[in-house]
Amino acid sequence: MYDYIKGIVTAIKNNSIVLDNNGIGYLIYVPNPYSFEIGVEYKVYVYQQIQEDGHYLYGFKSMEEKDLFLKLISVKGLGCKMTLPILAVGSPAGIMDAIERENILYLKKFPKIGDKLAKQIILDLKGKLEFIGVGISDEEVEVENELKEVLLGLGYKEKEIKVILPKVDHNLSIEEQVKEALKLLLK
Repeated sequence: MYDYIKGIVTAIKNNSIVLDNNGIGYLIYVPNPYSFEIGVEYKVYVYQQIQEDGHYLYGFKSMEEKDLFLKLISVKGLGCKMTLPILAVGSPAGIMDAIERENILYLKKFPKIGDKLAKQIILDLKGKLEFIGVGISDEEVEVENELKEVLLGLGYKEKEIKVILPKVDHNLSIEEQVKEALKLLLK
């Protein structure tokens, strides 16, 4: 099983890229191939799917995106090929927020997602998604934890806080972060 492949993009197709690593060109299906540039080196986090008709690689620019993909494909009726367009159109934070808030209309905007499948996604994943701080420094984690403690002290639930934490600008002072977080929580 692969975790990631680091290489240079040599081709961009409608739903995939070719990533050259030491002379081997890996065909990797990605949510948005046009977010890559030919001739640029990338670290692509991959998931390998093995089926009777072939082996497929699905790739993502961040570990958070890959983890969300893995959660989504665990939903009954939602496969790899149906999940890629969801990640292409929506941001990981937006998708997780919609699931936690049971926003069926948001989920139905994705291709091939109807009322029944949107409800199944919420049923299978609500409360099971966590925001993953990939690439966050220890200092940023400390600031995020401080903000979380303040919001818990104000009586907000941990689930509510997890949804809005990625949306808060952590470069602001703690007071400004609290104000921004409260605005998001009151929406």
